[in-house]
Amino acid sequence: MSGWLMCTDNMPSGSAYKLGDVLTTRSGKTIEVKNTDAEGRLVMSDAMTMANEDNVDAIIDIATLTGAALMALGQLTAPVFGNDQALVDQVTKASAATGEQVWQLPLERKYRAQLDSDIADISNLGGKYAGATTAALFLAEFVGDTPWAHQDIAGTMQSDTDDSWRSKGATGFGARTLIEVARNFRPTR
Repeated sequence: MSGWLMCTDNMPSGSAYKLGDVLTTRSGKTIEVKNTDAEGRLVMSDAMTMANEDNVDAIIDIATLTGAALMALGQLTAPVFGNDQALVDQVTKASAATGEQVWQLPLERKYRAQLDSDIADISNLGGKYAGATTAALFLAEFVGDTPWAHQDIAGTMQSDTDDSWRSKGATGFGARTLIEVARNFRPTR
């Protein structure tokens, strides 16, 4: 098992990237910045590339990626997306065993056009609808054919009250699921 921790923050300064910038990723793909608050997916793109450089069996990521995940499923359930149903099933089974609720949403490829850019290979933001899906589609661009599952924990990362194992405040949501998947992991390809 290998893990990459790709962290970033949003701390603007005179040297910060700005709207309209085109960034070149580790993979060589270019990204048009349409939203400076969508910085997490930028570092995630390089994490996916790094994982593939190591010829991993699968990629499972958790990220506080979109407010759309919070709006769709609230604070108790994280959406899960993926390009490999057997891997998504492993994540879903692990989440059920740990009490970290997930719900699979479709990785609807018809929404991919929302990420098109006139000046880069892809933009870092889709349209005003299906935000959790377009964010997952953005990540999928950097996964390639590697089996992949993505949990958007923007809604579940924090709890307003004490609830079962989740204390009020930051929850650590996803860590228990990742451990459970690692304990029982079976390559899908």
